[in-house]
Amino acid sequence: MDQHTYLVVMAGGIGSRFWPFSRTHHPKQFHDVLGLGRSMLQLTVDRFAGICPPENIFVVTNRDYIELVQQHLPELAANQILGEPIGRNTAPCIAYASYRIARLDPEAVIVVTPADHAVMHEEKFRTTIRTALVGARSHNVLITLGIQPSRPDTGYGYIQFIDDEVPARDVRTLPGQEAGSFPKALRRVKTFTEKPNAELAQMFVSSGEFLWNSGLFVWRADAIVQAFHQYLSDIAEVFDEGSAQLGTPAEEEFITRAYSLCRNISIDYGVMEKADNVYVLPADFGWSDLGTWDSLHRMGQHDADDNVVDGNALLYDTRECVIKTPPERLVVVQGLEGYIVAEYDNVLLICKRTEEQRVKDFLADVKSKKGTGYN
Repeated sequence: MDQHTYLVVMAGGIGSRFWPFSRTHHPKQFHDVLGLGRSMLQLTVDRFAGICPPENIFVVTNRDYIELVQQHLPELAANQILGEPIGRNTAPCIAYASYRIARLDPEAVIVVTPADHAVMHEEKFRTTIRTALVGARSHNVLITLGIQPSRPDTGYGYIQFIDDEVPARDVRTLPGQEAGSFPKALRRVKTFTEKPNAELAQMFVSSGEFLWNSGLFVWRADAIVQAFHQYLSDIAEVFDEGSAQLGTPAEEEFITRAYSLCRNISIDYGVMEKADNVYVLPADFGWSDLGTWDSLHRMGQHDADDNVVDGNALLYDTRECVIKTPPERLVVVQGLEGYIVAEYDNVLLICKRTEEQRVKDFLADVKSKKGTGYN
């Protein structure tokens, strides 16, 4: 375990595609989605055991969720939970955490992860992270983890890679250290593509040159701060001006002002798609972003009829369904095939799995016709 390794967990999203289970007041990262007795946030932190010291873990979340984070991760000190006043996508979130960590430790290497992903093979995951850390520690590179695609999924972004030597300009040693070897498994990124259509996704998978974009990143603190200066200079300017206030009683007031000045922009669009020192590490550790009900069906425990059930349920003549209901309510299902049956907090959803992309439309209609009490 390296004392200069830090973990940043992004835990501020609402997860509206997982409605009604994921709600504004209690998003999916605070739920036991997989039925393992641990929330997605807890499982995320668990899988980094041995990667970094507990005091080097930071969770970035909406200020409304700070108390929830404290409940789920009571081992974290208050200053390890960074509260965002409003959602501004991943670039300001990562800037906030990276500038904060860079002030604490100029030699820091940071792993950034979403709080709501699933990993089935944790030891393989830890091995992959350690490989990425070796590359990031002594090279001026931005590393993302790419997942070997198992199907032409149109719900994921794709990364095209090429075999290329790391340029000499990207090799930078830390004070008193020799340059480490660059892991051979790392590949230079050629292009990013957001959620292609089915035909293009099939071409990507068939070519063998593309990986799914996991949204997991590894880089040195100074490398990502430099990238902000180069590609998102407006955000860098905001955090440069107030960086001395980070870690002090003035931090909250500064962050409120900073977020009012920051654009709503993702780190992928703002930095990763523009930078020329981006590398991807191909990985296969049973990953899913658990962004949809169908992804839960793929990741969950299946019964003999290919159903994934989390609840007190009796099923008859029912196949290929996802049933997720409160344990105190008995649910009897007969004659369904390929459906989602989900209940949480006074909302029941029954929807074809093939139509799950309409969940966001359902939620919009609920807000406009039934009020905000169900969102």
